[in-house]
Amino acid sequence: MYRIPCPHCGPRAQAEFTYERSAEAVIDPVMPAEEAMDQLYTRTNPMGYDVELWRHTYGCRGWLVLTRNRVTHEISTVQPKGPEMLP
Repeated sequence: MYRIPCPHCGPRAQAEFTYERSAEAVIDPVMPAEEAMDQLYTRTNPMGYDVELWRHTYGCRGWLVLTRNRVTHEISTVQPKGPEMLP
């Protein structure tokens, strides 16, 4: 288990959060269905840093955008989620 620094509540145990998805899996609602399916189900799984969506489920219930290393779980940035932060 590791600690995630929530911008609203401060550092908290990872157990308080729910991993939602990689930010690359967020699709545009007007995207054609085949392109959306491709983006959702045929993503790469790279080693290294990834931008992810998390929710502070047992805290402030806020959505967060984390940049986390998939191998070491090191978190380099945490920001509150806003529509302008996603692709």
